[in-house]
Amino acid sequence: MKFAVKAWSSGKARAGVLQLGSCPGPIETPSLLLSTRKGLPHFIPPDLLYSLPSPDSHLFHVSSLHFLEGLSPQTISKIGGLHQMLGLPEHGFVCIPRDSIQCLPECNSSNKFGASFETPCGRRLIKPVEYVELISSLRPNIWTTLADEVPTWVSEKRNKTSVDRTIRWLDECIALNPAGGPVFGSIVGGCSVKERERCAQEVARRNLSGYWIGGFGLGESMDERPALLNAVTDILQEEKPRLITGLGLPEEILQGVAAGIDVFDSTYLCHLTLGGFALTFPLDGVEMNTSDNIGSDQTKINLRATVYRKDISPIVENCNCYTCKNHTKAYINHLLNVHEMLAQTLLEIHNTHHYIGFFRSVREAIKSGNFEQFRQKFVEGRCYHVAAEAAAACM
Repeated sequence: MKFAVKAWSSGKARAGVLQLGSCPGPIETPSLLLSTRKGLPHFIPPDLLYSLPSPDSHLFHVSSLHFLEGLSPQTISKIGGLHQMLGLPEHGFVCIPRDSIQCLPECNSSNKFGASFETPCGRRLIKPVEYVELISSLRPNIWTTLADEVPTWVSEKRNKTSVDRTIRWLDECIALNPAGGPVFGSIVGGCSVKERERCAQEVARRNLSGYWIGGFGLGESMDERPALLNAVTDILQEEKPRLITGLGLPEEILQGVAAGIDVFDSTYLCHLTLGGFALTFPLDGVEMNTSDNIGSDQTKINLRATVYRKDISPIVENCNCYTCKNHTKAYINHLLNVHEMLAQTLLEIHNTHHYIGFFRSVREAIKSGNFEQFRQKFVEGRCYHVAAEAAAACM
């Protein structure tokens, strides 16, 4: 793995290039880490992966805990790891225990021996040795060390304990020396700036390839987040990539980019797809006319709505994704209403394509030195629409 920062804008916002041996080309950052279930996107079959922009769509987020059921680690290892098992030799896999959909941290059951998670096969206590065994069998391009993530409402003592455990498990995972790729050190600390700084300082002392900033999306507010993010990124080495999970909304992505984060997970897209929503916000900063889009919040539309039953237009005009070039809102509305799985497939293709386009616009804003203006314009447009909707509802 190689990483280099190529441009800076508005202080900490940065654009870079991440190179992984298995990917067909360098992946520009800030970038999107596609959410998967056992290594494959939730609804997009392998034969349609080609329809997504390349190489931006070649970075997959895998939770190693998904493989606690099914094939044993020994069998996966004999097959040759994730790349051979899934038949995706040109994709990059990033293993993180948490996936924010099915494998969520359960801090009340974690102890000094391991981290507890709610998994598809029930609540499990994962010890560093067991975790590293999974990583060794999967052979991902990048993997993060085990962490004790806690929500914002835990006590100061519990928060401090989570940092102590995460640092201890970091050393244990490194000492076990698995066959996985480059290691990203885990950074936690809940809602405490002091503990975030302490954890970041300890992790930055280790010889690691990058950093995973965990513990976000677990109850902190948008107003609390900048101080927590900056407390961490101010300490980390600039030449190493930073990865984060728990930030999904476009406003949250922009918040993370402003703090100097490079790679973001995409569980937000999975939740949108499951709900029947399609992203529609403009990627070029031009205001979108939503007068005909009932149920739109100027970011997405609900394609389950009856108003789209006879709408023969694509989800987004001039969108180049497979869905918009071949299908209409009316067709997807029909598929959703008859509970046809193809609806989720078409929605995930569009939503992924659209969000990758959003990240491309963010990178262009950074390279041109206009990131803060881009961010302010985007957030103000969203706030104006929400205020207008609230005023209309009160009339």
